[in-house]
Amino acid sequence: METKKAEIKITVNGTPYVVWVEPRRTLLEVLREELFLTGTKEGCGVGDCGACTVIIDGKPVLSCITLAVEVAGKEVTTIEGLVKGNHLHPLQEAFISHGAIQCGFCTPGMVMTSKAYLAEKKNPTDLEIKEAIAGNLCRCTGYVKIVEAIKSVASGKAQK
Repeated sequence: METKKAEIKITVNGTPYVVWVEPRRTLLEVLREELFLTGTKEGCGVGDCGACTVIIDGKPVLSCITLAVEVAGKEVTTIEGLVKGNHLHPLQEAFISHGAIQCGFCTPGMVMTSKAYLAEKKNPTDLEIKEAIAGNLCRCTGYVKIVEAIKSVASGKAQK
């Protein structure tokens, strides 16, 4: 039996798309397999690790458990959407300059969660940052450098 596809219109990183998808397809699958935006990673596939975090209408969302049809008509921002021309976003720069990237697999989700958080919260404490990124797992670091990178952007002291 053939599954009927649904037409969805979404804007990803400022570009409008019309995509035909099976209703069971996740946003993560559509981003990676249909739009070829592979910066968003699949870690666990069940919403536990945060590696797949994207921003939808200003809020961080786990794309591995979000159906693509649910984002019809919405604005999606992926890690690729943070780059402006040849310039990385300050959070991306801070992660690099603070050594907060090791294998890099969790980094896109960590950056996207942090971006959404810092849009809402100015000058958070270390504890508040830790709470904000609690849903993002990193197997390589002790989170200290990640928190330092986020804090440097929040305080306006990001290294360039």
